[in-house]
Amino acid sequence: MGRITSSRSQLKGDPRHHSLLASKFINCLMLDGKKTTAQRVFYDALDEIAKRHEGEETPIEVFEAALENIKPYIEVRSKRVGGASYQVPMQVNKARQQSLAIRWILSAVRDKKGRPMALKLADELLAGFKKEGAAYTKRENTHRMADANKAFAHFAW
Repeated sequence: MGRITSSRSQLKGDPRHHSLLASKFINCLMLDGKKTTAQRVFYDALDEIAKRHEGEETPIEVFEAALENIKPYIEVRSKRVGGASYQVPMQVNKARQQSLAIRWILSAVRDKKGRPMALKLADELLAGFKKEGAAYTKRENTHRMADANKAFAHFAW
């Protein structure tokens, strides 16, 4: 079906903030099993957010708010009915919302070239916090597509 991932029960909070969400994000950021590198990139990005963001929110709160802003609440799924495929809008469950938001942020960061990963991640998280940026645009496009295909909602069963 897909990759085998560590279950929710095995996930421990990250070392600095003891946040399960940050730990999950670090695991998704990690490439080739290099967790310390992923942690360094994530914490450098949070330090950069602390430098740039003026407000009473802590960097981890900015990170959580950015993820919350990017989570999609509705998406389209292909449904085959009578030989025709329809794009049917459906609600997204909580676990998928989180994984899509993380995936969109990381793909937006990896698409940008020429700067250190921590700086690109800090930019994208701050943009998500302000409801802008590539990952937020992806969410808006998903919602817009679901809204445009509202006529096929009766196929969702």
